[in-house]
Amino acid sequence: MTTLRCLWASLLALPLAACGAGTIVPPSAQVAPPGPPASAFMKQGPLLGADARQLTQMFGQPRLDIRETTVRKLQYANGRCVLDAYLYAPARGKEPVVTHVDARSPSGTDLDPAACASALQAK
Repeated sequence: MTTLRCLWASLLALPLAACGAGTIVPPSAQVAPPGPPASAFMKQGPLLGADARQLTQMFGQPRLDIRETTVRKLQYANGRCVLDAYLYAPARGKEPVVTHVDARSPSGTDLDPAACASALQAK
């Protein structure tokens, strides 16, 4: 009798087992590997490779100094142009350096960064 009861229980459980056959496995909390160092993106141009101290020596105190986790933005302006310098660390533990520069007129028109840098130094 016990064997027959086990057989019936197994047969009744079989359709239910098919419903839950797949288990949901939560995605693992993987952290994306860090990208290449900022030095991999270095181009030639005005101010590229300069650190914050060098920029301050050239242009004085920045109008804006915005610091985030991986980037620092220094902004300089003199009424003729606005220059944004973006500094990233070339490697862990290294001093951040300029890897990108944007320049524009006060009205927002794009300008040549080298010309803007010259205008900022002339004051």
